[in-house]
Amino acid sequence: MTAGRLVYCMGPSGAGKDSLLDWLRAHLPQPCPVHWAQRTISRAATSAGEVHESVSPQTFVALCSDHAFALHWQANGLGYGVRHAQLAPLAQGHWVLLNGSRAYLPEALARFPDLVAVHITASPQVLRGRLLARGRETREEVEARVQRALAYSPPPGAASLEVHNDGALGDAGLRLLNALENLPGWPRCSGKLSPAAPILSSTP
Repeated sequence: MTAGRLVYCMGPSGAGKDSLLDWLRAHLPQPCPVHWAQRTISRAATSAGEVHESVSPQTFVALCSDHAFALHWQANGLGYGVRHAQLAPLAQGHWVLLNGSRAYLPEALARFPDLVAVHITASPQVLRGRLLARGRETREEVEARVQRALAYSPPPGAASLEVHNDGALGDAGLRLLNALENLPGWPRCSGKLSPAAPILSSTP
């Protein structure tokens, strides 16, 4: 059986990654052609936002020690993990979509060298404006985030897509959906990788 492919989505704060992925989830054909990997996060569950497995920071550390996660990282003071079962569909020939981290991409590539990295970003002006509107950080901290976003580029050799989320969410969503549908072997109905799908070449 041909193995599936991991679609690893990432982006800087202010790029609207979570909103864009919510749009994608709502607009993919049904039955959904990909498996959405649920994350385990060391924060309390809420009625809004991402559906995730909520654990305490202490439990998260214990899960890491027990090798409960296929992938795990730290970001913004929280622990993020992906249990092995969430990536098991890859071995069954299915595509899996994961909300990941830019900083963790090299480790993810080491485990899944054929993954497709989707970089969701926005112009410096839009990133700056969104972050300032949140009011969580000082102007200096916001500017540092913007500069880190500008300096980022995926590791050489990574099969990657880049989507700019500057304007209407639906416009960026359509660009993301079209880019995914143009990937070699992207599943149309069953979620399984086409048997003859070639490896994706890196794109700007």
